[in-house]
Amino acid sequence: MECKISWNSYTLMFLLFVLCSGGAAFDALDPNGNITIKWDVLSWTPDGYVAVVTMNNYQMYRPIMSPGWTLGWTWAKNEVIWSMLGAQATEQGDCSKFRTNIPHSCDKNPSIVDLLPNTPFNQQIANCCKGGVLDSWGKDPSAALSAFQISVGSAGTTNRTVKLPKNFTLLAPGPGYTCGPAKIITSTRFITPDGRRVTKAMMTWRVICTYSQFLASPRPTCCVSLSSFHNRSITPCPLCSCGCQKSSNCVMKTPSGEGVNKPVLQCTKHMCPVKVHWHVKSNYKKYLRVKITITNFNYQFNYTQWTLVVQHPNFNNATKVSSFSYKRLMPYPSINDTAMFYGRKPYNDVLMQAGPKGNVQSDLTLEKDGNTITLKKGWAFPRRVYFNGNNCVMPSPESYPFVPNSSG
Repeated sequence: MECKISWNSYTLMFLLFVLCSGGAAFDALDPNGNITIKWDVLSWTPDGYVAVVTMNNYQMYRPIMSPGWTLGWTWAKNEVIWSMLGAQATEQGDCSKFRTNIPHSCDKNPSIVDLLPNTPFNQQIANCCKGGVLDSWGKDPSAALSAFQISVGSAGTTNRTVKLPKNFTLLAPGPGYTCGPAKIITSTRFITPDGRRVTKAMMTWRVICTYSQFLASPRPTCCVSLSSFHNRSITPCPLCSCGCQKSSNCVMKTPSGEGVNKPVLQCTKHMCPVKVHWHVKSNYKKYLRVKITITNFNYQFNYTQWTLVVQHPNFNNATKVSSFSYKRLMPYPSINDTAMFYGRKPYNDVLMQAGPKGNVQSDLTLEKDGNTITLKKGWAFPRRVYFNGNNCVMPSPESYPFVPNSSG
């Protein structure tokens, strides 16, 4: 029996494939990664409540870089923000109906940003004022937390009359995150510093935001090139990995002072802001030596709190890592082939903009299992590479540096 599929069916199958692969928020290397936003109502006021909002970045290797996060929502009623500590609304909105005591913001859809590190102490609370920059959970859990206090008016004054905000959005700093609805959960318990008293929030609700690289950028943001001591040729990043010169804004040399606030990319054949180069330095009977170089091709952007994640079949036997900090990632108990690298403060924790200092490097020593790890069939090269949580474009397997016939 002959089966015929219409073009409409092909289109539908293609769209389903795109949505299930590129657009899905699930990350196989970080299955539980998300950003969790929690509201704890600490006290009631005559016309509303005072709450502390905390934001935890539970993603293992995806940080939030400068200029930081922006959190938004839609009020369910006609709520206003009387005051804030540790953060601020970007717009005051229309507060014309208030004559004496003017609220901090009357916007129906407020956008909240973190305060800067040099904020006066009387405007701060714990874990605030980092300029919106958050580390990844796998790198430093203590730096993956942000918080602010908010006093809300024209709202309910009991847990039965409060209406939860809707339509939460998170920019970090650009698009990519999708936030679910606010859900009431068990009230948070607080323990006093002496450990002798426990209090509870009057009411607690939670919002979970997940990341999708497809939503963050229609194009990739990094690529990988390869080389080895046994082959003089270099396998470059695939042509037009992140776009092509004709359709991209790029310059051949360092731009002048004009347009300093506008990202300017160095013209390359791959047109990626970041390139990761993997070089096999030497191959011995018991170990393999590798050099990793990360290069920034953006003239106006410094990557702070950067992370590099690499999948390689021999990372369970990594014995020495220089220049970078190193941590194993085991998303599943049976998998031990993934590692996260990041800079050491203050040596190379910032990947500087394009130029002589726009790169960071590290050497690795991997012990070998002679039965599996060889230079043949690409075993010496990584399977996948992620920079700041985004999947980098790899060369095609047939273009990997080949082993000469004369080599042992």
